[in-house]
Amino acid sequence: MSSLFSTLKRQPLLSRQYRQLLLRRYAHTEANGSLETSYKARRDTWFNSTILLLGFMPIFTFALGTWQLQRLQWKVNLIDELQEKLEREPISLPRHVNLSVIPNFIFRKVFLRGKWDHEHSMLLGPRVRDGLHGYHVVTPLVRPDGSTVLVDRGFVTKDSIEKGMSRQETGEVEIFGMLRTSQARNVFTPDNHPDKGQWYWTDVTAMSEFAGGDRAGVQPVLIEQIFEAGTRLSQGIPLGREATVDVRNAHLSYVITW
Repeated sequence: MSSLFSTLKRQPLLSRQYRQLLLRRYAHTEANGSLETSYKARRDTWFNSTILLLGFMPIFTFALGTWQLQRLQWKVNLIDELQEKLEREPISLPRHVNLSVIPNFIFRKVFLRGKWDHEHSMLLGPRVRDGLHGYHVVTPLVRPDGSTVLVDRGFVTKDSIEKGMSRQETGEVEIFGMLRTSQARNVFTPDNHPDKGQWYWTDVTAMSEFAGGDRAGVQPVLIEQIFEAGTRLSQGIPLGREATVDVRNAHLSYVITW
């Protein structure tokens, strides 16, 4: 700054405005220099979002693996319990079934006698069995005491239905089956349309209403008929299922994955 003043003193002919301009430029240069000398580079810290994510991943996967182990043990115990129920002697259903206790009797074998109400049969599906396309036939069974329950009689091929080969058994029948509940529905399963005869998933309450409901003595109770030896598909007779517990258990693969 002193050099600037000495220069200005040696230039008496410079105008006042020009000298003020020189002073402003010099002050601006000095200010920029002080800013540049005071700047300090930012130092990166080791603690950032990437490090945090990498540290969290092992904890997260360990927690998931532990949870799947717990689920695996629960599912194994559940399957063992259902298998034990399946091996018990068949029971007879009372005239009026207590709906609140049905979950405690899932997979219990039952013995039934009655006559089919073919007028209210429902086709549940489509389904596939051994590479064949078809449907499950759900028919109300009118029992001698006047009460009615629903029976999933099993699988019948689509060709048999289209050709009118599906046989309708008449007279009194005796069947063995297993107590079941409504099917768990996922987000991809379409809605049922009873008025159009379209049943995509087992909704026991809606099916019992379609068959007549309380006014007709139809109870929302579903029995899955147990597989009978011998071939019946070629005759258009619904083929029941095998007496096995079909609870899905994939938790071990989840544990290995995590």
